[in-house]
Amino acid sequence: MDLSRKKGKLAEKRACKFLEERGFEILEKNFYASYFGEIDIIAKKDEIIYFVEVKSSNNSFNPIYNITSQKLSKLINSAYFYLQKFKISAPFTISAIVIWNDKIEFLENIT
Repeated sequence: MDLSRKKGKLAEKRACKFLEERGFEILEKNFYASYFGEIDIIAKKDEIIYFVEVKSSNNSFNPIYNITSQKLSKLINSAYFYLQKFKISAPFTISAIVIWNDKIEFLENIT
């Protein structure tokens, strides 16, 4: 595994811990939706499903800018794929966790 993937996995692990400490139940990690891509974390809290993109960086560039409109489109399509596949009709949100220089920020409903 290359260094970039290792850093990504570590960031996803920190993000899961962050969510669990705030009462979220982690339903899936690295869910792959055919044709659309991967969802880093799928979590649930208060009957709401959270599809969470995790971005991290240890430099001066805020990783939130790596969530492009194309990435958002893939996330939305992947979320609908997941809901349809598992026949879930709960409310949901597309969210992000940004880990930047060891600071964690949870951004709900980024669409």
